[in-house]
Amino acid sequence: MRYINEDKISKFNLTKGNYYVAMDFDKTITAKDSCDSWDASGRKLGEEFKSKLNALYEIYAPIELDYTIGFEKKNKAMEEWYGRCMNLYYENHLTKQKLEESIEISNLFFRKGAEELLKELHENSIPVVILSAGIGNVIEKFLQKNNCLYDNMNIISNFRKFDENGNMIKYDNPIIHTLNKTLEGHANSRINRMIDGKEFRLLFGDFIEDKNIIPQKEWNNTLSVGFLNKNIENNMEIYKKSFDVVLTNEDATFDVAKNIVFN
Repeated sequence: MRYINEDKISKFNLTKGNYYVAMDFDKTITAKDSCDSWDASGRKLGEEFKSKLNALYEIYAPIELDYTIGFEKKNKAMEEWYGRCMNLYYENHLTKQKLEESIEISNLFFRKGAEELLKELHENSIPVVILSAGIGNVIEKFLQKNNCLYDNMNIISNFRKFDENGNMIKYDNPIIHTLNKTLEGHANSRINRMIDGKEFRLLFGDFIEDKNIIPQKEWNNTLSVGFLNKNIENNMEIYKKSFDVVLTNEDATFDVAKNIVFN
């Protein structure tokens, strides 16, 4: 199942040098059946930790996926969820070594076509911004391990810090979560220099809120691709209102997206 806004696509002519790419990571660059970067960072923390993390997921994930809930209520819930999760890692004594060991044994893998697209974007010097509510350490390590951490790439995410002994420092930075993932709020000067003057933006995400990575005032110059991973029948209409291309099931690959966007 797919949706394509043919009129919007016909107005875009993406050529080398006239656009940049903004992407989510979990369930976007990675496949829908891949584990996410939060889970991937705690595999060495034991069963009690896993049980507590899953309990938080059961409480808050339905809120995250419910598009009938107002922004203020959902935003408060996301701040609580992400904050409680981050504290859970600290309280269970996450270390740099355990983090790296956890990543190594985690079931993280790319969405079909993602590696090839990232390589192609690098070869053509197209700026890429990965803006994720996940864990930046995991994203960076995963891309590095797969030889996909390129110099045209910028990662904005929740990076955990460790002291000189490798112990996690209590997280005190503003947490990036589903509802506050915006370039306006998080881009640094390096990123702004790389994307400044680009005529078009190409956006990939799997949540409705990923559309907000790009400022609303720039949506007319943005071609957005949404990978709809869950509750497809219930969410298709709202995804069609948010994304110019919606891909599901066997169509939800970067190969299919690239053929649509660049044809």
